[in-house]
Amino acid sequence: MNQNKIALITGGSRGLGKDMALSLAKRNIDVGITYVSRKTEAENVVNEIIALGQKATALYFDAEDVSQIDAFGDNLLTMLGENWGVESLDFLIHNAGIGTAIPLTETTMDEFDRFSNIHLKTPYFLTQKLIPMLNENGAIVFVSSGSTRVAVPGYSLYAPMKSAIETFSRYVAKELGSKGIRSNVIAPGAIESDFNNGANRDDESKEVFIKNSTALNRTGMPDDIGSVVAFLCSDDAKWVNGQRIEASGGWFL
Repeated sequence: MNQNKIALITGGSRGLGKDMALSLAKRNIDVGITYVSRKTEAENVVNEIIALGQKATALYFDAEDVSQIDAFGDNLLTMLGENWGVESLDFLIHNAGIGTAIPLTETTMDEFDRFSNIHLKTPYFLTQKLIPMLNENGAIVFVSSGSTRVAVPGYSLYAPMKSAIETFSRYVAKELGSKGIRSNVIAPGAIESDFNNGANRDDESKEVFIKNSTALNRTGMPDDIGSVVAFLCSDDAKWVNGQRIEASGGWFL
């Protein structure tokens, strides 16, 4: 019996991460997800994946605390052994993130450091830590943002971190290509979720603005993103590498 492929998604208890996990499970991929404070929600996602016929588990990991990376890698290795009887995984999806609109004139160094840790430093060094655990011919997916292409007031802190991740992803593709490991970026547009305090979902005037600036004339939903991530982790995307794929419905074309 062949071993199912295994994916790890950081920040998988809700929103985009949850839909990524379910979309991967529908492609017969087992999934590990991480959470910070929403353990119950993470366990619910695990149960939904199991109901789809795949194995799943949830691990605590705070992407803001870069000092946790080594210990997390050890915990992940233990979890893989206990749940799958292996010491490696196939796919790594860097989804954990936070968002808020902060004017440039009001951004503090503490906020800068927090965003940097979560969106850049942790993805960089977690990738480094897990390289020995990634199977050949696997894939890494980084989550960026449409705000790296279109300047959105209030995102001067968030967007540059994501721009750095887009550059980093290309270097990962170059350096891990000899192992057949692909590295790509998905850049969501405006999605109705809890992200940024649910602004795209709950602010009616913002929703109207997004619809009017999007070719498909609607805001995005989490299931518009998860299926693209699942594609990038499939053999259908075996020749897609080092790319930024924007999933925004045609935002500001």
